Amino acid sequence: MVRSLKNPKKIKRKNRESKKGGSSSSSSAVPSAPAKVWRPGIDKLEEGEKLEFDPSAYNCLRGFGIGWPCLSFDIVRDSLGLVRTEFPHMLYGVAGTQAEQASWNYIGIFKVSNISGKKRDLLPASNADGEDADMDSESSSDEEDDDMDGLTQPILEASDMLYVAHHGCVNRIRSMPQKPHVCATWADRGHVQVWNFTSQLNALVESESKSSHGGNSIERIAPLIKFDGHKDEGFAIDWSPVIPGRLVSGDCNSCIHLWEPSADSWAVDKIPFVGHKASVEDLQWSPTDADVFASCSVDGNISIWDSRKGKSPALSIKAHNTDVNVISWNRLASCMIASGCDDGSFSIRDLRLLQEDSLMAHFEYLKQPITSIEWCPHEASTLAVSSADNQLTIWDLALERDEEEEAEFKAKIKQQANAPDDLPPQLLFVHQGQNDLKELHWHQQIPEMIVATAADGFNVLMPSNLSTSLPPS
Repeated sequence: MVRSLKNPKKIKRKNRESKKGGSSSSSSAVPSAPAKVWRPGIDKLEEGEKLEFDPSAYNCLRGFGIGWPCLSFDIVRDSLGLVRTEFPHMLYGVAGTQAEQASWNYIGIFKVSNISGKKRDLLPASNADGEDADMDSESSSDEEDDDMDGLTQPILEASDMLYVAHHGCVNRIRSMPQKPHVCATWADRGHVQVWNFTSQLNALVESESKSSHGGNSIERIAPLIKFDGHKDEGFAIDWSPVIPGRLVSGDCNSCIHLWEPSADSWAVDKIPFVGHKASVEDLQWSPTDADVFASCSVDGNISIWDSRKGKSPALSIKAHNTDVNVISWNRLASCMIASGCDDGSFSIRDLRLLQEDSLMAHFEYLKQPITSIEWCPHEASTLAVSSADNQLTIWDLALERDEEEEAEFKAKIKQQANAPDDLPPQLLFVHQGQNDLKELHWHQQIPEMIVATAADGFNVLMPSNLSTSLPPS
């Protein structure tokens, strides 16, 4: 289990000379030295070297911070459009802090505006002659190119965020899909709270200027409900995508509690679901079944629960030999679930075959604990994975090894850098440069956009080699 951010310090703004970068490569400060791919855990930065990112690898790359380091955040669904492809972009989010003292913590409700980048069509358009008309998609304005070197220039200003006091560190925070202004938080003090951030989000939506929302003052509001029935702190929490307001929360004492919405509050079942032999690390509701959810645990198991059939698991499987830190249920292909564990491996299972051999894929490329895993909301075969070795990786399970094409690709990249030879064919992208990566989320409404939090702040990125095919509207 890897959760806490070590020695949290207030995040300071970085200028363009900073050595921090969203890097998938490194280069020496000596002009004559060739560029080389930097491998975490293997290569070391020598004196005079620094990590740099390749602008051509990204359609968009930006960084920002909310003050204290953040262990968990969520992207808030907005009303700006279900599928947005045109720059500039805007996103809303909620994030919880990991401050040095309990009383210094807060929930940040934020807006990131003017996210610019390279224009690229999701699918190449065709002209009347049947030829691909993608000339415009491969070019970008001088302004866009100039913007790409602004990774270390934060774009989140104080007037774009409001602060709500939260006693104790925020272990996890989740926004309700159907009512995004309602959020649930897990506190390291051992309680779960549900909040209403309607006024804060409305204030951010209505603000189109840099007018202040009260500076850095922290607002104190009462949660809608505070549940103290857990006997230990926890990190697992999830809203149902099927039943608005239905919630599950799991703790380090191996207990899971079900929350049922009731008028303007919740009725929390005091009798927990029990089946794991150790801490419940993550929870995920089924994307299609209102009564079914999955859990993973330090005991190495993934369990499937049906709330209609008692307080014991309907099915359990030994998924990993070490702590299972995170799971993700595929919302486009609901038979698939992904899990990541402490030894750096992650697996994909077919839930239809749990009583047989359900393992569809298993990857051991990453060598440090998996800290976050999430399926892409727009491509059923694609998922993103972060690990404690400071890598954010994107994988496409639909890809297969093509020896001829692979040899041609390796020859090409060998001309540019000394890339490793043992890259799995399903590995699409590697993002580096963030320190102590903790959580990532795909943006549900902006295809190919990922937001990730780490000890040194947030990155917003859109890799240039992803290809999202969306159904016609």
